[in-house]
Amino acid sequence: MFLRTFGWSFAITIAGLIAAGLIWGAEGFGVVLILSILEISLSFDNAVVNATVLKRMNPFWQKIFLTVGVLIAVFGMRLIFPLLVVGLTAHLSPGTVIDLALDSSKTYNGQTYADYLAAANPAIAAFGGIFLLMIFLDFIFEEKDFNWLRWLEKPLEKIGKLDALSSVIALVALAVASRLFAAGHAETVLLAGLMGLATYLAVNGLSGVFESGLEAQEEAEEEAERTGKSLVQVGGKAAFFLFLYLEVLDASFSFDGVVGAFAISQDIFMITLGLGIGAMYIRSLTVYLVRKGTLDDYVYLEHGAHYAIGALALILLVSIEYHIPEIVTGLIGVGFIGAALASSVVRNRREQALETPAESEPTSV
Repeated sequence: MFLRTFGWSFAITIAGLIAAGLIWGAEGFGVVLILSILEISLSFDNAVVNATVLKRMNPFWQKIFLTVGVLIAVFGMRLIFPLLVVGLTAHLSPGTVIDLALDSSKTYNGQTYADYLAAANPAIAAFGGIFLLMIFLDFIFEEKDFNWLRWLEKPLEKIGKLDALSSVIALVALAVASRLFAAGHAETVLLAGLMGLATYLAVNGLSGVFESGLEAQEEAEEEAERTGKSLVQVGGKAAFFLFLYLEVLDASFSFDGVVGAFAISQDIFMITLGLGIGAMYIRSLTVYLVRKGTLDDYVYLEHGAHYAIGALALILLVSIEYHIPEIVTGLIGVGFIGAALASSVVRNRREQALETPAESEPTSV
């Protein structure tokens, strides 16, 4: 299963690194390799969250996620999306933006493509930060089968029964961020943050509408578990909007990687290739987690991933004004995932010990 799931990622890595070496030499090979590692380290928690959604989709839509979704992730989010952001925020024509992107040394009004993308960072960070913050808040406020940090999660579950609490907190966070970190571009930050909130509510709401009729399927799923049949998974319109949700989620995670990549290279094709290779591994890892049932075996992984998302959301909002090194973001994500994995292992061992009957002592004669 491992080779079947990661086979394409390995093949594309080899082909991509060989191409980088042939086109850009040893320096290009190293840059692409570093960018790939950067993307994987920043998005590992993304794979865990993606897996919680993907396991609800049927095999057809899982294949769509791994094929069409990869094309969207690599070419859409790592290549086309930055061009669109630069064009919209800097009010440049598509031709000018492409011309600047193809030649990293070329300037327009004294600024390079990387400069324009850096100038667009407040809008990018506000959109992604609020979108990810909503994901974290909705998770932390909902009732869960298992609690990792019980002392924190149980009280928050009770508070979370208040309607629209997540949206209220996200709006307050946006107002605070625009006040503290958006000097000179508060209006842009507020608008982008509101768009991030609206996007989350729209995509999450639409998928919820089509899932509202799945109660019968859930009952069938429970019956399937009792009879040993395969589980019922989502398809059709519900799966389509879950797919859209995953793509927007991936976009939010990719923002910091795309912007941070320009600190390593100014070549847009190097950046796309390096981040694209990393994105392939994240997609493969997502599918692997689903097929192996890892989230069911290690029940706190989902918690760790969402705490990492909450941390990333706050980092994005702070990065509106201050640069946060990508290594910090990556280590925080890996730290939460590692802690959640360790807690899951301890829990499994404790549960196994409780289920194992004690050996009977020999009877005396």
